[in-house]
Amino acid sequence: MKSVYSFYADAAIIALQSILAHKLRAFLTLIGIIIGVASVILVAASIDGLNSYVTETVSKVLGANHFMISRIAFVGNVSQEDFEKMDRRNKRLTWEDLDWLINECTTCSEVGAEAQTRRDLKENGQDLFGTQIIGDTANMAEITDKTISEGRFLLPHEVTHSEWVCVIGNDVREKFFPGQNPIDKTVKIDGMPMRIVGVEEKRGTMFGNSLDNMVYIPLTSFERLFGRRWTLQLHGKASNHDDFQSTIEEARMSMRIKHKLKSNEEDDFGLVNVEQVNNQVDQFTGAIATVVVPITFISLVVGGIVVMNIMLVSVTERTFEIGLRKALGARKRQILLQFLIESSFLTTVGGAIGILAAIGIARLITYGTGITMTVSIFYVVLSVAFSGGIGIIAGLYPAMKAAKLDPIVALTKN
Repeated sequence: MKSVYSFYADAAIIALQSILAHKLRAFLTLIGIIIGVASVILVAASIDGLNSYVTETVSKVLGANHFMISRIAFVGNVSQEDFEKMDRRNKRLTWEDLDWLINECTTCSEVGAEAQTRRDLKENGQDLFGTQIIGDTANMAEITDKTISEGRFLLPHEVTHSEWVCVIGNDVREKFFPGQNPIDKTVKIDGMPMRIVGVEEKRGTMFGNSLDNMVYIPLTSFERLFGRRWTLQLHGKASNHDDFQSTIEEARMSMRIKHKLKSNEEDDFGLVNVEQVNNQVDQFTGAIATVVVPITFISLVVGGIVVMNIMLVSVTERTFEIGLRKALGARKRQILLQFLIESSFLTTVGGAIGILAAIGIARLITYGTGITMTVSIFYVVLSVAFSGGIGIIAGLYPAMKAAKLDPIVALTKN
């Protein structure tokens, strides 16, 4: 047993000496493996990071255990034909639908509503374009898990009496009230002064679109300001995650009963929930990974071809050494293993450096963009295993060639 260990130790030392004797060549060989492994890990980290980024942002926008019923709502790709069908079939949602859902959805912890439009705001000579004006019921802060950094959200009596009050997003505050306390100041919407009662905590952006260019006003004030032609979005919340699916199903059946739909008729409203969105994100990023990650492994194959080429050169250069070892009693298996160890060592070291490089680049991207690059252990292990496997495969032909050398012929080529 000791002689076996001694053989592997000697083979590893000889492999290391051969690599160190040609440092530049070894480095150039490693580059292909380093780039390949780093590419695989970074691509996987980008996909996982995108998944986490979208999921976290969706949670910020929608909140937990939250679902929405609207005239048209869909997740993922919808054909033009399907959209036109929904546009013809689906009804505008009204206060009657809201009252019905409040009374009939017994498992809903909260039911609220909102309506939305966009307006350009102008205040003190400053312009803010495309601000989202959202008319809300007072419980929408609880339904969507809003965080108010200053002041408060809308109160029930302010909705009941259609008061001219609002809660602003961080973009509105920074534009019109930099360095000031905006509470009890006013901002005009379509010429109507709205008293500010709260400021929402900064939420950031989603795919370059600000989530802070918002103004929330009472839903009744929204209708006074813009008219009652707007369709409502109905929002519900389950008391806990375990009851989430049953709550959604109860809300859906309640709306079907309200709209007098038969069992064979499709819903004439759209329904979206947080888990549905997250599942769509998982499917989307999974599809990207299925296509992109295997492509990046091609770079590792290219690196393996480079390793094979270098190992063939090494065999040619060390013909006399091989002949001498065989003349002294080395068997084919020992010569074969020696060169396989050398090629595997090269690719494994390259893989390790590639992993470190990928982790460093991922952290720089996270620091620079704010999007978390998640380096997955699965892809790290897969990359190392793949690069080591490439080393064995790439070194197999040169090793077999070395093992088959005739010692007499090899010694005469010195």
